[in-house]
Amino acid sequence: MNKIRIGTRGSALALWQAQLIENELQKHYPNLKLERIIIKTKGDRDQKSSLTRIGGQGLFTKTIEEALLKNQIDLAVHSLKDLPSTMAEGLMLAVVPKRGPVEDVLVTPKGKKMNELPSGARIATGSIRRRCQLLQMRPDLQIEDLRGNIDTRLKKLHHLNLDGIIMALAAIRRLQISDIKFQVFDTCEMIPAIGQGAIGVQIRAEDQELFEKLQALNHRPSYLAALAERSLLRTLDTGCQFPVGGLAQVEDGQLTLSGFVGSSDGRQLVKDKVSGLAEQAEQLGVELAKKLLDRGAEQILKKFRSEHEIKK
Repeated sequence: MNKIRIGTRGSALALWQAQLIENELQKHYPNLKLERIIIKTKGDRDQKSSLTRIGGQGLFTKTIEEALLKNQIDLAVHSLKDLPSTMAEGLMLAVVPKRGPVEDVLVTPKGKKMNELPSGARIATGSIRRRCQLLQMRPDLQIEDLRGNIDTRLKKLHHLNLDGIIMALAAIRRLQISDIKFQVFDTCEMIPAIGQGAIGVQIRAEDQELFEKLQALNHRPSYLAALAERSLLRTLDTGCQFPVGGLAQVEDGQLTLSGFVGSSDGRQLVKDKVSGLAEQAEQLGVELAKKLLDRGAEQILKKFRSEHEIKK
């Protein structure tokens, strides 16, 4: 294999991620030829509809996965949080490079912190997970929907006269956005999305030669953290557009996985965590999911599905 076709979305952040993978491949395999193929997904084509309404499962990944299955590309580079927890048949998550920042941030015009916002402040986010946790912190907030790429969202902050928007710290760092003011949430008060801050490299399951070549890019702690978080989501049987979050941290061969399930209005929220051997990442994801379900998450998710007409 002397040439690899890389599939990616065309947003600034997606291109940054693709460039990272290309740079790493060139570093390890200087003679390898690389071709970047930009693919427009359903989520890119529809920038206005609520993510909950148009469905979160594979919204930003399905078209790219189809190109992979049709042998139009050799590998796909995704924001891991966009990749459904149940992998499309015939595909596999080959590697996860070292994870970036996992935190969410509150961006405001004048750098106000959450506790400094006025009563009834207008905060925008396209994430039901963020909405749930924001309303648990501040039930008085007016949460508005927010779609579009990073640049579009920052423009809307000012053009729509919003009090603040929620973004991922990883996006701000990777795109080197320096002219904004923000508060970084602690992961205890705002549990991140599954896979937030991580990049997932996906290939065809049968492509053993490419799998072995890509292992030079894998960061084992980040990969195991991804397995644990995705196992949690898969066991809860939800897509990314449910009020669910999870964060796995690996240290000295041990993995700690925190997670939550909540209602969209923030009035109900179940949190818990588990710890164990990092190499048992997927079992830990199952264990935490069962703990959350036993503590009331099953009823919360059932009600959410019924309210949003989402089939299990």
